[in-house]
Amino acid sequence: MADRSLVLTGGTVVDATGSRPADVVVVDGRIAAVGPDLDGDRVLDAGGCVVAPGLVDLHAHLRQPGKEEAETIETGSRCAVLGGFTAVVAMPNTTPTMDSVAVVREVAALGRTALCAVHPSAAITVDRAGDTLTPMADLADLGVRLFTDDGTGVQDGELMRRAMEVAVGLPHDVVLAQHCEDAVLAAGGAMHEGEWSARLGLTGQPHTAEEAMVARDIALATHTGARVHMQHMSTAGSVALIARARADGLAISAEATPHHMLLTHAEVASLDPVFKVNPPLRTEEDVAAVRAGVVDATLDVIATDHAPHTPAAKALPFPEAPPGMLGLEFALGVALAVLDLPLAEVLARLSWRPAAVAGLTDTQGGPVAVGRPANLCVIDPTAEWTVAAGATASLSRNIPYVGRTLRGRVRHTVVAGEPVVVDGSAQR
Repeated sequence: MADRSLVLTGGTVVDATGSRPADVVVVDGRIAAVGPDLDGDRVLDAGGCVVAPGLVDLHAHLRQPGKEEAETIETGSRCAVLGGFTAVVAMPNTTPTMDSVAVVREVAALGRTALCAVHPSAAITVDRAGDTLTPMADLADLGVRLFTDDGTGVQDGELMRRAMEVAVGLPHDVVLAQHCEDAVLAAGGAMHEGEWSARLGLTGQPHTAEEAMVARDIALATHTGARVHMQHMSTAGSVALIARARADGLAISAEATPHHMLLTHAEVASLDPVFKVNPPLRTEEDVAAVRAGVVDATLDVIATDHAPHTPAAKALPFPEAPPGMLGLEFALGVALAVLDLPLAEVLARLSWRPAAVAGLTDTQGGPVAVGRPANLCVIDPTAEWTVAAGATASLSRNIPYVGRTLRGRVRHTVVAGEPVVVDGSAQR
């Protein structure tokens, strides 16, 4: 083989086209050969493992610029590759907000030094304040394909309608992603409104706070024809609304987070702020509905909502602590542990489906085939492991899965042809 060739040997390739035993050779950042008994200058053992397109996260908070004490693009990207992700979409609630050409360019430049591909999103409204639309056309010209005010939903329905109309008129195919939360109905709730909020004496967020905005934006998407992506769905009612919308043929995609597929509001009984997240952890019935929605592809994407916060911030009393949990290193393990799905279907929701939503299919999530960019992960799908406290490459430590046994571990990750994780260890 040519110089600088890399071969992944002894694995089973799994992608959108199917499954087959094969070695994979990479040369100069691209897949050069797929087949039996191949050679290369450097060998990575994939025996007993699956070789798959790299995972793609539509929803990662990398905190830079402005909150580098919690995470940087470099440390967040290290978490990503350890979790098998070769691309992440960075959320815009940074300081300053990713609402201008200058800030998006800054994040894109920082992303070029990361361990994985980092694709900036941009806010729908200036400073995510819900008053004025960002220069969406200019930002789309820079390559932004996902717009969101994540962390706060766009409260003004007329402004959201205008955003959809602008999006439809752009020459680029963009998607508007919505944090579905009616601020009046949520009323500052720190957790789910239900049995446990009543026991603990905490103000809660009712399920209707999420579902009202889901219903509104489905109606707006019907009216405008815009592509809409619903972020971190957490209630049974939201899943039912999206199922009906998709059955009606609307261009709506939706995501579930690992924590909303596993954890319930009962975790808050400890008053440990690691379990404070927005939208909040819900009931057992909601968790079951979210899992079922992922299984039947009503919720066709699994996204981490990786949200680092410093230990000092998460040490505040529960009502005052910021919401958010770490997720990039644990998403695959949670998904394989809780979902009754074939591995290829789990990978679809973590790799090629989010790549399609974000417009990244030229480089991410595609088939493991000759000529494709070599963005790959090698997974041991049967490995079981127990999450230890502090077991993260993040600058933060807000892991909600400590002590839980997950299934499936990343052995190697290859980004643009370079091994960035080898035998479970990041290479820089």
